Amino acid sequence: MRDPVAMGAPVEEVTGSADWLTEVERQRAARFVHDSDRRAFVAAHLLVRHCAAAYLGLPPEKLTLLQHCEVHGPGHGRPYLEQAPELGVSLSHTRGYVCAAAGHGRVGVDAERVSQGPMDEGLAGQVLTSGERALVTGNAGLIRIWARKEALVKRGELTLGRLREVDLSGLADQERQEWQGRHLLEWTAHGPVIVTVITDRPATRIPIN
Repeated sequence: MRDPVAMGAPVEEVTGSADWLTEVERQRAARFVHDSDRRAFVAAHLLVRHCAAAYLGLPPEKLTLLQHCEVHGPGHGRPYLEQAPELGVSLSHTRGYVCAAAGHGRVGVDAERVSQGPMDEGLAGQVLTSGERALVTGNAGLIRIWARKEALVKRGELTLGRLREVDLSGLADQERQEWQGRHLLEWTAHGPVIVTVITDRPATRIPIN
């Protein structure tokens, strides 16, 4: 079994066409008020096709990304590919930057932009355990933990209402590490944007083309 793969890039570097998207994806994109958010959404949905295509050896335009939630219906819930439903896929976008990952097993990826100024105490109260709060001194540390926990949410191992039940204070600030049988791959993009990928096996970051 191959190791998972991950990709990340500025929005303008992601190639492809909105024609690759399903009607549900295009409808969701159209709901964004800001054009920059709309473009990031579309780029992320194109990038996850590139990522899965590289893993599967298929053309990205031939892949159909689906989501279905029993509560909220189509367009919500964990994404999967119609052509390879057993493959784990995950995607994330923040303004100006997108990332994606694909591989067998549970896959979760999150990209978060680090804001300027003092630490967001409201977010810290929602996300950090007491052990994490003792170590975090600024927004970069807070957002790194937030991205890690969001990636766990996307793996289906955590919920937004239970973020403070998982303590990640033992994790280091490094590109690769293992935590309780999970493998983390992280990088910082311009902006700055913090990206976290969490997979069952060590993931490899690969270029889009």
